[in-house]
Amino acid sequence: MADEDEASSHQTKRVFINRIDSYSSKCIAKFLSTCTVGASLEEARDAEMEEEEDSLSKEQKSKVEKGTFEIVGTVSSKDEKKNFSFATEEYYSMNREELLLRLMKCDIIIYNITENTDQIDEASWAISALHADLDNFNDPKMFILISTVMTWGMSKPIDPDQPEIPFTEEDYRRRRPHPNFKDHISVEKLVVKMGKTNKYKFSTYVVASGLQYGMGENIFHFFFKTSWMGEVSEIPVFGPGSNIIPTIHVNDLASVIQNIVDFKPNTHYLVAVDDSKNTLEDIVKVISQVLGPGKIQNVTKEDAFLTKDLTQRDIDSLFVNLRMEAIVLKESLNVHWVCESGIVENINHVVEEYRQTRGLLPIRICILGPPAAGKSTVAEKICKHYKLHHIKVKDAITECIAHLETLNQLEDEEHENDEMAGGSLEFLEGLKENMDQNGGRLDDQFLIRIMRDKLNSTPCRNQGFVLDGFPKTYDQAKELFSADEDEPEDTRSRGPPFNRKIIPEYILSLNATDEFLKTRVLNLPEIAVEGTHYTQDQFPRKLANFRESNVEDETVLNYFDELEIHLEHIDITSSDDLEYLVVMEKIINILGAARNYGLTLEELEEEERRIAEERLKQLAAKKAEIERKEEEEAASRTARWEEWSKRTEEVQKVEQELLEAQTAPLRSYLMNNVMPTLTQGLIECCKAKPDDPVDFLAEYLFKNNPQV
Repeated sequence: MADEDEASSHQTKRVFINRIDSYSSKCIAKFLSTCTVGASLEEARDAEMEEEEDSLSKEQKSKVEKGTFEIVGTVSSKDEKKNFSFATEEYYSMNREELLLRLMKCDIIIYNITENTDQIDEASWAISALHADLDNFNDPKMFILISTVMTWGMSKPIDPDQPEIPFTEEDYRRRRPHPNFKDHISVEKLVVKMGKTNKYKFSTYVVASGLQYGMGENIFHFFFKTSWMGEVSEIPVFGPGSNIIPTIHVNDLASVIQNIVDFKPNTHYLVAVDDSKNTLEDIVKVISQVLGPGKIQNVTKEDAFLTKDLTQRDIDSLFVNLRMEAIVLKESLNVHWVCESGIVENINHVVEEYRQTRGLLPIRICILGPPAAGKSTVAEKICKHYKLHHIKVKDAITECIAHLETLNQLEDEEHENDEMAGGSLEFLEGLKENMDQNGGRLDDQFLIRIMRDKLNSTPCRNQGFVLDGFPKTYDQAKELFSADEDEPEDTRSRGPPFNRKIIPEYILSLNATDEFLKTRVLNLPEIAVEGTHYTQDQFPRKLANFRESNVEDETVLNYFDELEIHLEHIDITSSDDLEYLVVMEKIINILGAARNYGLTLEELEEEERRIAEERLKQLAAKKAEIERKEEEEAASRTARWEEWSKRTEEVQKVEQELLEAQTAPLRSYLMNNVMPTLTQGLIECCKAKPDDPVDFLAEYLFKNNPQV
């Protein structure tokens, strides 16, 4: 009988989780989808048996059939449906009758109310509806409410004289909620109450979760993002920052849920927090040190309300001040902790999770090529498109010297001890002395150190960089990208050991013929050539040196080829492509999408404004083109009409002249032979005044015809 109960407890279980498209619900759903039912229970039992040197036989173990968690859940947006590989079904905009039917088919119902306040009412309805339908359960069900430690926000200390004594699960009846979390505690009480009716058929649990972190961040995301962006010199700490914040890694919270499902603890109320007692200042400070500028600044609490990225829930949570300890988790459950000691002790792991989860991975590029090929122009365009850092040797040296001089000018530097100050002064003096000896140039030992420090800087580690025209030789590349002493050696790589944190992912080699480059330099304006090596005397020599150094066996391109880093050769053949549109199109196809937060709100507005202006310009240009064509057609019609009129007049004139020419003989004949006789006949007719003038005239003409 016991074996049957054990086998049934390991069958596949259908788990409902609300809002699986939200931060913590998604993480919990993903975690459970990779677990087997009863796994934490078996591990705890095996550990006990190892201590007792007594284990199950293979026959006994084979009787236990392992099942999995089948995840279903609701989503907040229709667009999110069918986007989760870890879920077998997603529900959107479902009425409560339909939702209840889905819940009745599930073995475990998990409602998370830590993120969306609109889910509080739904959670209350769900526990009440399931409890009302208790008699129709075919199998036992479990209801888990994931709440927040904010329901303890206003709790008075257990002992006013010893405020450092932490709250535990035993004190849950003493808890007093934050004013904005009273609805949360009402649901907690309802869930606990509903689980007391029939514990076998319907067990209920409330998990008071600490502020969750990890896997891309949620409440602490503002501090991570501000640090990663690198746009401010100090990360703000709202208020004094001395308040202690109970926290838990979101995957540790998921492990707690798994353990509750497997162990079915006797208590209905559990606290889920890690062992840390970190203050807000501790958390922000370590985030700034690992991911940002390394400095923090205390600002007023009111400044938090002016921050767009923080919601009221976030602000309330960041100001909580609680000491809590999870006794049940430690004594009764078998949680495999990811960050048992808290966010501060595990900051490197948490930061790496943040980068990987949000896809905030640096893009490291090195652009090489002959002088005047356009390396700096292409680098600037890449940096603008991908929001990377443009690394030029000259700028890096100038920046390094300025930084060292600033350090040495500060008499009371907070973060620098005497030894470090002395080291920076010694390095600065060495730099200047070396530059004086070499006519303004630096030896490789100084140059490599400056460039290596630049590539290892926090901004370059966060966003990435475009290395412009450096290194120039095989030895420089080998020294610049050499592996650190503590870095594990890759036995699979046949090339020299290298530093994976700063080695470029993409090598872009710009290629152009000598004739093309010389023609380009000759066509440059004098202002652009002045003060550079593009003069007629220096450029041919510099180009020849480049060609000579790149025909050897050990070139900088050979170094990257040995490391099996693919080289992308891009031909520069046209001087007409001033904006390098074709080149940038090729490079974007090679590099792919950006790995950052995308455009900011201001940049989006600027982009929309630019697009609107472009659209207006296009419409204006189109309208002007139409008007121009209409004017051209009207002018053409007028010109054609004038030409037709002119030709018509000429035709008429020609016809008139031709007619006159054709009638001249007849007119001459009439004037010479007919008109004199006719004129005389008319005169005689007038004198005689006959009764029939026509007959008289005809008779006269007949008689006096000169030809008769």
